Amino acid sequence: MSHKTFISYKYSEARRLRDDIIDALGEDTAYYKGETSDSPNLTDTTTENIKRYLKNMIYDTSVTIVIISPTMKQSKWIDWEIEYSLKSITRSDRTSHPNGIVGVIMKYNDGYDWFKYTVRNNDGCLSTSYRTEYVYDIINNNRFNQNPKVYSCNVCKTVDALTGSYIAFVEEGDFLNNPSKYIDNAFDKSENDAAGYDLVKTR
Repeated sequence: MSHKTFISYKYSEARRLRDDIIDALGEDTAYYKGETSDSPNLTDTTTENIKRYLKNMIYDTSVTIVIISPTMKQSKWIDWEIEYSLKSITRSDRTSHPNGIVGVIMKYNDGYDWFKYTVRNNDGCLSTSYRTEYVYDIINNNRFNQNPKVYSCNVCKTVDALTGSYIAFVEEGDFLNNPSKYIDNAFDKSENDAAGYDLVKTR
């Protein structure tokens, strides 16, 4: 199923992946509402003009794709874009609902270990952990927030990578191979105002 999407990313380091994601959408590119290489340069305009421009794009979408890159926290806009994506906004007689959000981990130095690593729990299960210092609080606060929790393993209390958190993380290679899988997953979690998740909507 096609959903209108927006990509939130740090321009100086993630343009390549932004373009790769747009290409991978294929026919669903028609539903992409975010910036492209042809978007106007707003560098010299006011903060309020930039916000107005971004609000108009995000309001018309149902899924936000956030590119997780090494210096994303230096961006002035990503955490604001996530916050706006999670709001319910009324315009005229229409109210938007929180967007589904998926975090796409950018490949860096030929891998992903700059951000993710695997640990073996006491019961022998392997689980993936992430270097949370690289991402904003609004992302970390929407991780492992399924309510009630559904455990993949009741012994070590691990959760499913896609459903255990409102904002799931996925490697760029996996996402580019099957973007609809992860976009659909994010959208499904946003249904009914994200029932089943304890959302944190502010930065």
